[in-house]
Amino acid sequence: MSETPQSKSPKNKSTVFKLVTIVALMLGLSFASVPMYNWFCRVTGWGGVTNVATKGSDVVLAETIKIRFDGSLERGMPWTFKPVVHEMELKIGETGLAFYEAHNPTDHPIAGRASYNVYPYSTGNFFNKIDCFCFTMQVLQPGETVLMPVTFFVDPEMLEDEEAKYAKTITLSYTFHVADLPEEEQAALATGTQKTVN
Repeated sequence: MSETPQSKSPKNKSTVFKLVTIVALMLGLSFASVPMYNWFCRVTGWGGVTNVATKGSDVVLAETIKIRFDGSLERGMPWTFKPVVHEMELKIGETGLAFYEAHNPTDHPIAGRASYNVYPYSTGNFFNKIDCFCFTMQVLQPGETVLMPVTFFVDPEMLEDEEAKYAKTITLSYTFHVADLPEEEQAALATGTQKTVN
């Protein structure tokens, strides 16, 4: 005897409910994966994510390492952005200071956030930033050009790591992404009182 449409209805509802639950769970995991991945990278140094330090290293070695600087923009970000110096050589443990230059060529303020990593990835856990423009959102006014500093050191413990100890050069890369303007900037735009750069 075949089932009537009425007898199939509860099964259909149950199947639909399960499918909707699975889709919602997958969607939630996709949104959570980015912060979880970032957290994992920061904790392990995997993927070239750097550490943050409150002060410089207490130990400075005689061995040196080259630091290369790279800058890029996400598609649609109208700024220009580049390192002022493309390479420097430091003693391992020595505090370095480098600058990046950003310029907003448009006629309106633009906010940006920088993502970053280092290569080789194995050195990420030993590259320590003391201060960096990447820690906060940057807002450039129309026509504004700024120099943005990054203060850093390479931890001498890198020479004890099985992979990282072979690195002779570390490349520090930044990519600027467009961000939403802070509320005060949006309000100034709405009232026509935004700052201008002479």
